[in-house]
Amino acid sequence: MESATLSPNTPEKISDRKKPTKFVRFAADILKRSHNLNDLSSDEISRQIRGLRHRVESGESFASVMEEAFALGCLSIRRTCGFDLHHVQILGASVMARHSIAEMQTGEGKTLTAVLPAVLFSLAGRGLHVVTVNDYLADRDATELRPIYERLGLTVGCVTTDMEDEARRQAYSRDITYGTAKEMGFDYLRDRLRLGADLIHEETRKIFQEEGGGLVQRGQFCAVVDEADSVLIDDARTPLLIGTAQPESPQRVALFRWCSRAIRKLESHADYVADSKKRQVFLTDPGCRKVVLLGKPPLMEAVDMETIYENIERALEAYLFYQRDRHYTLHEDEVTIVDESTGRLMPGRKWQNGLHQAIEAKEHLPITSPTSDAARITVQRFFQQYQHKCGMTGTASNAKREFRRTYRLGVQRIPTDRPCIRKGLKTRVYSTQEAKNQAVMKSLQELLRQGRAVLIGTPSVGASERLSAVLREHQIDHEVLNARYHEVEAQIVSRAGEAGSVTIATNMAGRGTDIKLPEEVKLAGGLHVIATEMHSSARIDRQLVGRSARQGDPGTFQFFLSMEDELLMNLPADRVHRLQKQASRTSVGELPASWVKLFKRTQRLLERNHYKQRKQMMKHEKKQMETYRRIGLNPYLEATGS
Repeated sequence: MESATLSPNTPEKISDRKKPTKFVRFAADILKRSHNLNDLSSDEISRQIRGLRHRVESGESFASVMEEAFALGCLSIRRTCGFDLHHVQILGASVMARHSIAEMQTGEGKTLTAVLPAVLFSLAGRGLHVVTVNDYLADRDATELRPIYERLGLTVGCVTTDMEDEARRQAYSRDITYGTAKEMGFDYLRDRLRLGADLIHEETRKIFQEEGGGLVQRGQFCAVVDEADSVLIDDARTPLLIGTAQPESPQRVALFRWCSRAIRKLESHADYVADSKKRQVFLTDPGCRKVVLLGKPPLMEAVDMETIYENIERALEAYLFYQRDRHYTLHEDEVTIVDESTGRLMPGRKWQNGLHQAIEAKEHLPITSPTSDAARITVQRFFQQYQHKCGMTGTASNAKREFRRTYRLGVQRIPTDRPCIRKGLKTRVYSTQEAKNQAVMKSLQELLRQGRAVLIGTPSVGASERLSAVLREHQIDHEVLNARYHEVEAQIVSRAGEAGSVTIATNMAGRGTDIKLPEEVKLAGGLHVIATEMHSSARIDRQLVGRSARQGDPGTFQFFLSMEDELLMNLPADRVHRLQKQASRTSVGELPASWVKLFKRTQRLLERNHYKQRKQMMKHEKKQMETYRRIGLNPYLEATGS
């Protein structure tokens, strides 16, 4: 594989290095201590946990009780699951217990690794939050790990999207609570809305929680963040917002409908300038004059021109930068946002500042009422509220500086338990999507003859369904895992490792997906991953590739790219057109390997742009919050601008 982000020099080769002796001894000591506890009864285990809790609540540090807590955690895992943790899992847990991020490669057992720091920090009795990337993983992990925690006398809750307030309050009252950053962040904001401008002192919080309809959370004490780069970096470009619906207005509906039609009469460059990096459009002076002269319905007579200009720009942004089945899907006459980093639907969420309504008008759907911000907070600011935090992921190294600067979290690479034998095949680039698809089909048919299992990664819902149509034309049986079929995710994943199976997936299959392989598939060469495009972040590509060759299994991967890929659509349109013409003159089929550099450069450009957006958003929020504090306003409820 020629991509620098996935080369043999990436963290995947860390297993070749000798594990530090002191950490091996530490892990061995923990396991030895846990085996010395084998004769303890369930009541005696619970009694020991209560003793540790009393010591922590009396002022002892977490470091002073860590080894005892880890030993009890290992004992509970062994009794529940029937096996010991690997040394590298205990090493990862110790890194997290020291308030850092453990970079553990895919397939190394991060889910069980998180149990040990969760047990340790829960001893404070102030609520431990295990944060992950989606409801599916939160519910799965809470359900699967509950018996381990209950053996220790610890209670477990889980917060998911559709829960009512009382169920949420009960979940947060448990020792350990699983959920997504979005759900926990929105609950944090809703608690602030319940309190209004009051400051949240501990006694105030207890009073509100004890009364019906009070606060749902106990506060932000400790967060253990799974897939930390996705939660703390990729998702941190968009602030968490709670909106209140504005009154219905026929005038506003007429405005959105008219703007959606009017933009067809505007010309790029002459009438407006589009910034694809920021997904923003600005009318030029000639464009403004043209909008003034366009005929308008009677309902719009009272609408001022500044409002019309703003909504014309929103309509252009909806048309130019937001694609159906990539950025959103349509379901029962509603626009549902697709999370770009996870590939999952976000029901009930809306874009702000009229963009959501502009997309509804574009799709000829009923226009919903816009929302105005009632409360907001950035992901960065939300996690900075936690007194203690740590995390784990397979892809943290290239964001090490941002973790340190933003969250004061170090990153420690953890060796693999077994050497990784994943092999990357040469990246292939084609001038057209059609030529690329034909090459994918040829490769796929050869893999199926070998008895391999194949996972095909796509960047969006639309791309996955277009490729599915190509496979149907070639009469290749397959499954599709995307936001439309999330309810059957577990069944699809359970079959994805079978001999001859083909699974097309968006990046829903990238994180937390463990594809089990039968022995016959391992002997045939393991799971092969075909990446049909590069994503906007190299970390997402590494997560997809990491579905193969887990825990020492064999596996391979290969990238197939084309000059019509979605990644390149982030470049200026005229430049893309020039590059496509140049490519077509070079070859009607496969292009020279040197073209891979274009995709790498574009990916790095997007990563830099996203970093700048996060940095600018934090800077803006900090300045705004300081201003509101200075004049005595609640910064979470009042700082709702831009």
